[in-house]
Amino acid sequence: MNIQRTFSFEFFPPKTSEGVEKLRATRKQLAQFKPEFFSCTFGAGGSTRDRTLETVLEIQGEGLAAAPHLSCVGSTKENIREILNTYKSHGIRHIVALRGDLPSGMAETGEFRYANELVEFIRQETGDWFRIEVAAYPEFHPQAKSAQDDLNAFVRKVQAGASAAITQYFYNADAYFRFVDDCQALGVQIPIVPGIMPITNSTQLARFSDACGAEIPRWIRKRLEGYGDDLDAIRAFGLDVVTDLCDRLLQGGAPGLHFYTLNQAGSTSTIWQRLGL
Repeated sequence: MNIQRTFSFEFFPPKTSEGVEKLRATRKQLAQFKPEFFSCTFGAGGSTRDRTLETVLEIQGEGLAAAPHLSCVGSTKENIREILNTYKSHGIRHIVALRGDLPSGMAETGEFRYANELVEFIRQETGDWFRIEVAAYPEFHPQAKSAQDDLNAFVRKVQAGASAAITQYFYNADAYFRFVDDCQALGVQIPIVPGIMPITNSTQLARFSDACGAEIPRWIRKRLEGYGDDLDAIRAFGLDVVTDLCDRLLQGGAPGLHFYTLNQAGSTSTIWQRLGL
């Protein structure tokens, strides 16, 4: 059976003109792999809203498919409607719809509490204009009361009209396969694409993982600690671990891969080539 697989790369909007140039070079390198789309993140409470739009329009202007992230926490229906209309007017047909985090010091969630409410709103406003990606958490959302609660929350996003899902990154393939099985048992039919985080910097990875609830298996953590400041050793080890993970996911039937590039092309390109994609 020939599975139609979706490969994509994620960027964040650069803050400086050097960052913009660097991202152009990264994009040029990754575009040669002909991904389905490039996605671009959206800061807490829409804090990078204009930069997200600029980045997405530049990607689109290069003849590449772009999917802006849209997070609803701290937003009103009116300002989400305005953003949707802007994207529609530019011919963008793909969105990554997220709850998002509250900006620090802000106590109110705004008019949307959960991502399923955002998905429902996008469908009410725009029908089937957008392909809507949502987030999934194989190791469960850090704020979920229980594993079952988290699964139910995911099912609500699917029922609200999500087209596909991208997972939080993880390093335990079993967690992903189990999550997919559990979702399918609840009637979920949409593709659930694994999110992949290349390992290039152990302190940064530990910080991200603590914040988002992704588990770094003890054996990986210990090996990384053992390399100390030897960046070449960390990178070589990271490439082996993540390539093996991707290989196992694809062999097991994952419908593609979504790479969290952190605006760097190197590791993602090497993993891609090693996989022979």
